[in-house]
Amino acid sequence: MRHAVPCLVATGATALLVGCTTMFGPSMGFFVTSTNPGKGADFGGLAGADRHCQQLAEAAGAGRKTWRAYLSAPATGSSPAVNARDRIGKGPWLNAKGEVIARDLAQLHGENNINKDTALDEKGNRIKVRGDTPNQHDILTGSNMDGTLSTQGPDTTCKGWTSSTEGSAMVGHVDRGGTNPDPVRNASWNSSHLTPGCSPEALARVGSGGLLYCFAAN
Repeated sequence: MRHAVPCLVATGATALLVGCTTMFGPSMGFFVTSTNPGKGADFGGLAGADRHCQQLAEAAGAGRKTWRAYLSAPATGSSPAVNARDRIGKGPWLNAKGEVIARDLAQLHGENNINKDTALDEKGNRIKVRGDTPNQHDILTGSNMDGTLSTQGPDTTCKGWTSSTEGSAMVGHVDRGGTNPDPVRNASWNSSHLTPGCSPEALARVGSGGLLYCFAAN
């Protein structure tokens, strides 16, 4: 359900209080996916993850923009490694309620406005986090805190987002909290810890629903 946000609209000499749902919808430039396609961390690579973001955005009325999944990926063959921060445009990015998530890449990877109340899905709903059932606060990224490819394990991207069995993925905490002993990584939205596998069941064991951050690149 999309939320209406009150705002003033001037019409001649009269200011009307209206719901800004339709005004904010086209401005949305950031969301967390509400669903996973059903294969855990296997999206068919970056292209498939981008397609998932695009389809959800289109269903929410924001399909005119080019949407990208915030995912890093390792080098393959002649193709170099991919950093999530290089795929998502320059900002600013607003959520489904019109709240600014970050003005630019520097703020996104610094003091951004991502938390359990602002990191909404494409419909404007809050993601289930610690204390909810099921907990889905682990968001797939494969990235370091600066948005570059994580190398903190032999596999941090579930084989370039093509595995639903073996491997592991770096995730971030959308609610900026958890049980990690490292307080900095525990509060990281994009680089908190590795998963014990890539299947839906393995992701769920550590509080992940296989969800993604999606950003409008234009």
